[in-house]
Amino acid sequence: MKNTFFIAVAMSGLLFMSCADDKNKKDTQDVANVEAAEFDYNVTQFADVKILRYQIPSWDNLTLKEQKLVYYLTQAGLAGRDIMWDQNYRHNLTIRKALENVYTSYQGDKTTTDWKNFETYLKRVWFSNGIHHHYSNDKLKPEFSSDYLKTLLTETSTVLEGEAFDVIFNDADMKKVNQAKGIDNVAQSAVNFYGPDVTNKDVETFYANKKSPNPEKPLSYGLNSQLVKENGVLKERVYKSGGLYGAAIDKIVEWLEKAKGVAENQAQGDALGLLIQYYKTGDLQTWDDYNVAWTSATEGNIDYINSFIEVYNDPLGYRGSYETIVQIKDFDMSQKMAVLSENAQWFEDNSPLMEEHKKDTVVGVTYKVVHVAGEAGDASPSTPIGVNLPNANWIRAAVGSKSVSLGNIIEAYNNAASSGRLKEFVHDEEELALEEKYGQIGDKLHTALHEVIGHASGQLNPGVGETKETLKTYASTLEEGRADLVGLYYLYNPKLQELGLVDDWKKVGMAAYDGYIRNGLMTQLIRLNLGDNVEESHMRNRQWVSAWAFEKGKADNVIEKITRDGKTYYNINDYDKLHELFGQLLRETQRIKSEGDYAAVEALVEGYGVKVDQALHAEVLERNKQFTAAPYSGFVNPLLVPKMNDEGDIVGFTVEQPATFEEQMLMYAKEYSNLPTKN
Repeated sequence: MKNTFFIAVAMSGLLFMSCADDKNKKDTQDVANVEAAEFDYNVTQFADVKILRYQIPSWDNLTLKEQKLVYYLTQAGLAGRDIMWDQNYRHNLTIRKALENVYTSYQGDKTTTDWKNFETYLKRVWFSNGIHHHYSNDKLKPEFSSDYLKTLLTETSTVLEGEAFDVIFNDADMKKVNQAKGIDNVAQSAVNFYGPDVTNKDVETFYANKKSPNPEKPLSYGLNSQLVKENGVLKERVYKSGGLYGAAIDKIVEWLEKAKGVAENQAQGDALGLLIQYYKTGDLQTWDDYNVAWTSATEGNIDYINSFIEVYNDPLGYRGSYETIVQIKDFDMSQKMAVLSENAQWFEDNSPLMEEHKKDTVVGVTYKVVHVAGEAGDASPSTPIGVNLPNANWIRAAVGSKSVSLGNIIEAYNNAASSGRLKEFVHDEEELALEEKYGQIGDKLHTALHEVIGHASGQLNPGVGETKETLKTYASTLEEGRADLVGLYYLYNPKLQELGLVDDWKKVGMAAYDGYIRNGLMTQLIRLNLGDNVEESHMRNRQWVSAWAFEKGKADNVIEKITRDGKTYYNINDYDKLHELFGQLLRETQRIKSEGDYAAVEALVEGYGVKVDQALHAEVLERNKQFTAAPYSGFVNPLLVPKMNDEGDIVGFTVEQPATFEEQMLMYAKEYSNLPTKN
């Protein structure tokens, strides 16, 4: 299950806006002293990606001790950056090192098309943490020849040979994660979670034989290891000190020890201590103990996400990708939005779920709006806007969960966008006006409801296994769709106005419904190549939610497909009935999860979420050609630079912005290359 809601796909009002042309950029600047109107959020654009900046508005409000904590946690995150690269693909580190050496050493003609294409390819590899696209999982295709790369390698005395060279240009390892039906997903996925001869059956059999000491508190088997065969015998290579990725993990631990020394309180320090112990031992019981402690540690201005967490990159949903996000509390917004977590029980009690699938008592749900101070691994450069953790269902039920919205990331998206694509795809001026007035608040509330209420809602039936076991490759898309549906159901509800979150609940709900249907049925297709099926789990869930509602509402013309001047639009005629349909589908998705109904989730996802109307897709792509803005966005991170006294003690910090994306990537390679190229 992945509880990350990506901005570029979740915030439909923002996804389909084009950004302004890049402006002249300052080399460095103190973020705290730059007003939003003056701050340049845009860095650069290449291929299908635009790079943005974000500010840290609350930085100057922190004490020096708190700033040190943020700095140490950020450094801990960056120390493990190479782990994500190696997890993504076995040759990534070898390829990155070679390409970076070419980039920094080449003294030849840099005005040629081939060189420009080489630069673009390297930037795409940097952005994706490897040679596979960060979202589609397809292998990136270079627009230069193998002969040209050989020339560059020779002229820079760089070694890149054998399979690591060939794979850039051949048809091997074409998909990082392949979740297609009817194939061996493990064998057909290039992700480096499994050995080359491991199969779906191997994985399922291996973990079926793993029994947790306490069945009511199942351990997250497989989360922090690579599964390989040695002499035909399956074996886990555990991520830990002295184990797989040990060199980087030891660096992470060094920085976490420093962070623990400046913890804000005992609970936070205890949680950090357990995380350090987990990294040292790789023990999954310690991982659960840490998550219980971390979830309970809710006081303080600083929080973080750090470790092997989300399982989206594993086709079978066992193994966690390395990820870190360091967060500073936005006090004003957190106070305003706290009413959601305070009313979590009301939302559970009034949901359309079957009574046996509702929680009698919703515990420990917290929600904060935060300012990101640094990200690494699976969270960078492409970042979420909202996160809900921990992922273990039993901890959610017994202890609770933490939900955050990344406020400064959302602000950066808003300030870097304009409305070109939106105007092309809305049905009429009324829909446009609704989106422009209520779209942003609807998007923010949908993210909050998705994370705070959605992922925390419902419960499994007694005796039903974890969804990675019961729903298999469909577990992630089912969970994200279920959380989306919780948000959609309550976005069109007067309770939001009663809680003081909106001034006009109906208009906010209408704008949110318009955006979701427009995105799910049509505009997200700009991300696919013509002829492709939908494979990414978030895209699948938006399509199956929207397509199911469209089909089930046909008899009452709830959503109308309109063709005007050769262009397709979707118009919602009856928002009340669409709300009812979302409630029906929410009830069914929770039943599927609660009962572990594999046949039902397969029918839902394959029937509504995978196949694409090719004629509509071709039309959408044609209409989108007029816009130059890239469909994907990501960020460079601000640099926290310590100021030292003569004794070597930190006495303050400056916050600087990297001048370019390339500058930051090369600095990261120089400062945080903590793994060998082969692991």
